[in-house]
Amino acid sequence: MELRKLKYFVKVAEMASFSEASKALNVTQSTLSQQIKQLEDELESALFIRDSRHVTLTDVGQAYLPTAQKILADADQSLDLIRNVKGLVSGTLNIGTTYTFSPILGEMVLAYTKQFPGVHINICCHPVDDLMQMLDHQELDIVFSYRPLEVYENIESYSLFYNRLSAVMADTHPLSSRKSLYLSDLTRCTLALPAAGMQARNVFDSMTSNRSDHFKIQIEVNEISMLLDLVASSHMVTLVSHATIKNGQGLVSIPIEGTGCRMDGCYHIKNGVYMKYAAREFVRITNENKDLTLRKLAF
Repeated sequence: MELRKLKYFVKVAEMASFSEASKALNVTQSTLSQQIKQLEDELESALFIRDSRHVTLTDVGQAYLPTAQKILADADQSLDLIRNVKGLVSGTLNIGTTYTFSPILGEMVLAYTKQFPGVHINICCHPVDDLMQMLDHQELDIVFSYRPLEVYENIESYSLFYNRLSAVMADTHPLSSRKSLYLSDLTRCTLALPAAGMQARNVFDSMTSNRSDHFKIQIEVNEISMLLDLVASSHMVTLVSHATIKNGQGLVSIPIEGTGCRMDGCYHIKNGVYMKYAAREFVRITNENKDLTLRKLAF
């Protein structure tokens, strides 16, 4: 059985269309149909129900699809192993990160690309729940985020550094000289917060038991750079990890006191799955350089 036939089968199943799959695979529709027919003959079973408007999987097709996907994934991993032996002169690393962690990922990426310029890196930002689902489905090789409050089955988390939730405000804010704050100190402040589902917001909601009515939340933003720009240009206060703040932004980061304010920077991998050498090297370089790149995180 040829991998090409399995690849064609999986693509048609995913797109539910022979014409769209043929475009995606850059083959003619007749070639695609012939390859699928040969695969069905080998399996002695029909894989698709075809009519003039729809393409759907048969019961055999539905049962066979996960196996076909696993075979293709295993084949891709074998190619990665060969590239690894060649010293990472090529290959792809798929990294996921949360919006609140992304500001500090850049230095890690730059340190990595200097050592392995041949590795192509794809980086995507999503809420932590979406990232963990993508990691579980092996759409990502590694995820960087603050430690989530929820425990995810099949996902292992490893700490990189310790951090905590902080109140961030302009350096002209009346509270900017404080050494630490409690959330209760912010009840009279106007807040601009990360949007619901973002990790810093999850920590805030957990610490307040979702009693947001005690606070004046005027703005919610799911983009950290915009959020920090708003705070720097006003007397609003936001709550994010201290690691999110960079020097020269006109901002002050004040640690929040209280139970549940800890935000550990972590990387996450899927249990029981081969970890690409490229991903292992990324973790190694991150650990080697974190004393320099993350020194600003210490309070």
